[in-house]
Amino acid sequence: MPEIGKLLETGDPWEPYQLLDPFGRPVEPVAVYFKDLMAGGYSPLTPRSYGMDLLRWWRFLWEFGIEWDRAAREDARDFTLWMKLADKPVRVHWRHRGKDPSEIPPPRADRPAPGTPNPVTGKPTIGAKYAPSVRAHCETVLRTFYDWHLENNSGALLVNPFPLDRSRGRGQRRSNGQGERANAHHNPMDEFKKERKGRYRPTVPEQIPRRIPDDKYTEVFAGLRSHRDRALLAFWVSNGARAEELLSPNQGDAKVGQQTIGVIRKGTREYQELPANRDAFVWLRLYQEEAWKKGVPRGRAQPLWWTLRRPWRPLEYDAARMMFTRANVLLGANWTLHDLRHTATFLMLDDPCMPPVYVQHILGHKHLSTLDIYNRPTRDDVISAGLAHHARQEQRRKEPPAPVIEPSYNVDSLSVLFGRDLS
Repeated sequence: MPEIGKLLETGDPWEPYQLLDPFGRPVEPVAVYFKDLMAGGYSPLTPRSYGMDLLRWWRFLWEFGIEWDRAAREDARDFTLWMKLADKPVRVHWRHRGKDPSEIPPPRADRPAPGTPNPVTGKPTIGAKYAPSVRAHCETVLRTFYDWHLENNSGALLVNPFPLDRSRGRGQRRSNGQGERANAHHNPMDEFKKERKGRYRPTVPEQIPRRIPDDKYTEVFAGLRSHRDRALLAFWVSNGARAEELLSPNQGDAKVGQQTIGVIRKGTREYQELPANRDAFVWLRLYQEEAWKKGVPRGRAQPLWWTLRRPWRPLEYDAARMMFTRANVLLGANWTLHDLRHTATFLMLDDPCMPPVYVQHILGHKHLSTLDIYNRPTRDDVISAGLAHHARQEQRRKEPPAPVIEPSYNVDSLSVLFGRDLS
């Protein structure tokens, strides 16, 4: 698929992203849809996430000369099959952009093949194909995009090319052959069941959260290069904040006396103070003293985290992610920043004196049932329990058999029975 068109970040809070066609003109159906999203109180990152999927779909339409409001369900079917079979485009590193392909060095031979499990963490590496979660997200975005335009009578659109699959609803088919919608006869006293709705929506494997073992976390921590990185890691693994949330505080939000740090929540955009351990504030103070001596801006309203080199800029998510990636490379691991949040959650839930409702509030989850995924055994726990079982079985085979005691009569009982001494 030719990589024509692009998703442009504008910097405008009212229209943070624009989808541009190959001639650099905004795509009008997407522009009005993004305006509706921003009016609905969505995060500015929502148009970016939706825009990636819409750009992929528009490139498919441009390649085959199909108008967006003339797309049929056969086109949506072919697009879904293409995403299932095609390889993802390989991104060229910014250092090699514009160079001749022969001048770009080949990938390192010691890295595991795409999609294979990492030998240290057991997590699969990023594959060469589109993951089921990416395809499912794309199907949902495109279906809701066309539903919105159908409601607003936009263009010549007659049907949604990404329809619902009625036959997958609960219950039996109706007499007219149409399947029921999902949760058609939902009991208000019960929770809604997670049911696939889109006809072309793939089955997404359930993700199991993973924790970083204590010994591996120590090795990752030892591989960090600065007090700033050590402070960030200590905060992430102690309060369970999301990666981008921990980058939001100002210097006045880190309250050492109360041992809390204030963050802006990702979804609600609300301000919330989170507790953290003492080690995190020790590393934070060491980082601040070192940074202030170098000339980093100081003040309660100034950002808390800054780059390590001039010109001083507030630390962004991509830079923090690359910092953690460099520490992972030393171990040959592929943990992510979100695994630190999972690790913090496991540590809090393992404490019998920590009520789960408090953990829910610290993590910023809307429902307590979200913590159910942490009640399942992890891969390491299952393997350890299985190995311990085989060790016990092996120990039993090595132990000598217990002596067999043959049954015999009690002489005293026989003497009483027959009235004479039988000894």
